[in-house]
Amino acid sequence: MSEISETTANGSPQPDAEESHLVLDNFQATVRKIRPDDSGLLYQLTVSVFWPHRDRDLDLFISLGHGYLAIDEIGRPMGSAMYFPMGDDFSMFGMMITAPRLQTQGAGRWLLSQIMADCAGRDLRLNATRAAYWLYETEGFVPVATIWQHQGIARAIHLPTPVAGIETRVLCAADTPAILALDGPAFGADRSQILTVLLGLSEGRVAVRDGEIVGYALIRHFGRGKVIGPVIAEDERIAMQLIAPLIQANVGTFLRLDVPLRNELFASFLAASGMGIYDTVTEMRIGPQRRATSGAQLFGLSAHSLG
Repeated sequence: MSEISETTANGSPQPDAEESHLVLDNFQATVRKIRPDDSGLLYQLTVSVFWPHRDRDLDLFISLGHGYLAIDEIGRPMGSAMYFPMGDDFSMFGMMITAPRLQTQGAGRWLLSQIMADCAGRDLRLNATRAAYWLYETEGFVPVATIWQHQGIARAIHLPTPVAGIETRVLCAADTPAILALDGPAFGADRSQILTVLLGLSEGRVAVRDGEIVGYALIRHFGRGKVIGPVIAEDERIAMQLIAPLIQANVGTFLRLDVPLRNELFASFLAASGMGIYDTVTEMRIGPQRRATSGAQLFGLSAHSLG
């Protein structure tokens, strides 16, 4: 049996404390806020659970979010949890990892309680692995949708037939205000600060109808290669028209796209491009379902931690 203990009098989390202490198995752990130079420790955790993140990806998450890291007496990372505020009333949770040897010891629940306390009063969303689903369910999260992880080595494809009235072109800096205005209702929260950073790290394309931007898709370096996302479009045909040139420009590159909508035409298109289904996670929420289900919708995530 393992014991979880804190330095507080009543045993409840203290989100304002700089450090807290846990006893996990036979290890004394220090829990502290994640710091800008913690990418190396987070990388050790991601490797332990076979996640593909690289230092650059973890540096990005650290710069955009907040969270906690549990470290044992000899400096080894034991667990992490992060949250990414978006606007005044919403947060995404991510980077919730517990070292495999400690996954039944309570560290994950304790770290989750810390970030939930920090985000009290906000609507919450996360993407749950199979192993962690039960934990989030017991804390009040309810399932929203399955996220389909498509990935593989991109291969040449025939460009889809253009949608009538829709033209696509390379994204430029002047498109940023229109993209931010389109993204908020589709995603269901104001992630303009995060999206502005992603735009600076990405290439992309926009879909235009009668001079108005009605969709966009980004691509950037991530993990083993590149990730396509976010992708916002009115339907799967526009989404395909947006991302096809990005795939064509990266033939032979490892590509990934996380899809929150199950659409056979879109899935078949991705498979034909070399991105078959690799895995799934479950999108879960506390609060109302905020993501759009009509009009401009989310066809690709920017990352599991960022939506």
